[in-house]
Amino acid sequence: MKRINCGLGIKYLMITMILWQGISFSALAYEGDVETGSSTPKIPNPPGCQILTADRLFDGVNYSQADMAVLIEGNKVKKVGSSDQLRGQCRNRINLGDATILPGFIESHAHITFQNVRKDMVLEHGITTVQDTGGPLMKPEGGQGTLRLLSVGPIMQAPDGYPLNIFDHDNLGGGYDKIGIEISSEGEAQSVVQHLVHGGATAIKISLEYGDTLTEFGAPWLMPHDGDVPDSSHWHVLSDEIVKAIVEKAHKLHRRVIAHVGEQQGFDQALRTGVDEFAHMPCAAIDPASLEAAAKKPGLTFVTTIDTLSSCVDTTNGKGVHSNTMQLANEIAECEKASPGKCAQIIYGSEIAHDNVPWGINGEEMHMILHLTSGAAIDFDDVVNVFRAVTSKAGERLGKPLGIHGLGTLTPGAPADIIAVKGNPFERFKMLEYPDLVMSGGRTIVNKFKK
Repeated sequence: MKRINCGLGIKYLMITMILWQGISFSALAYEGDVETGSSTPKIPNPPGCQILTADRLFDGVNYSQADMAVLIEGNKVKKVGSSDQLRGQCRNRINLGDATILPGFIESHAHITFQNVRKDMVLEHGITTVQDTGGPLMKPEGGQGTLRLLSVGPIMQAPDGYPLNIFDHDNLGGGYDKIGIEISSEGEAQSVVQHLVHGGATAIKISLEYGDTLTEFGAPWLMPHDGDVPDSSHWHVLSDEIVKAIVEKAHKLHRRVIAHVGEQQGFDQALRTGVDEFAHMPCAAIDPASLEAAAKKPGLTFVTTIDTLSSCVDTTNGKGVHSNTMQLANEIAECEKASPGKCAQIIYGSEIAHDNVPWGINGEEMHMILHLTSGAAIDFDDVVNVFRAVTSKAGERLGKPLGIHGLGTLTPGAPADIIAVKGNPFERFKMLEYPDLVMSGGRTIVNKFKK
């Protein structure tokens, strides 16, 4: 593979650009209360009951348009049905008219705490639940008028591997308050997993990013990515034995293992060691045989982050995250024909905290998912599947470890996390970025329907 010898000046220019574009937000960080934002007024308790009615409703699985309604009791969804079916069951009735009611959206890949993103801002823009994938270890919080935030704690990695080579210069040993922590043995790995879960981690994240010390200076989302990394120049990576020890311990504690992967070596390692989730769709082109094998693994999940990585391509062939997404989606579709419900899945993630994506719902991410996973002819079922990827599919895997029934849905017993927009977002995703109604646990955060 042809290489370009970059001088020190280019190297430091690239590092500066990366830091400016998204890795460090300290200059832009909000200086108020990191929990709620100092400008956020106290959210009143929800009423005993309330009924929302609108022309359209999506419950996380099915789309309906026939004067639909949702009955909320306290902080839970009680019932969904037609307006006539719920008539008389609560006096506090709010008619939204030509609007669409949906579950609050779920962001499956973010770095909100580490990057000091305002949680109230994310909530106001329609995201009601976030998985924070890399940052200080925290117990689950929010969901009752504030952003529900589920932490995985620091990323487990090999010494001198990614991400501590970029994010943690002052403390190369990492720690539970950092974005990464170094692991050197199987015993240490299992001990750290135990500590993370005890401290509140809702999943475990590891780095299987091989990278290239000769051409890459940090995470690759702003630059081309070498797909074939020589053993002599890649970053240090956890061994198969250590990864298997992590997976074994995490599964005993009912936690998923998420892998940060960028290229073929890490992809194949994740598959053979039993990882549950890919934090990104990889940048470098992945061999079709590996994608086919991944598609046939029941429950294996790929978080998209396509918009964040859209400029990241494989330098060897010009392919990248887009071609990987299309190929994987095709393989999953073929698997579903043969073994329905026993295949991998693709869910929405936008990597909130980056400057190049909204700090809320990302309509462009949904647009890319639709066009890259639907094949040549897009139909309405494809559109509905995109909405499922950002609501019920994401909620099922996040809610189970915490015992949150129905997260990402409007079903009886589900959290009353609800958004609504004027008009029909199934015809135009962009309007979702500016929701007209946001509720968290039955508490109203945004209401633009008021006269």
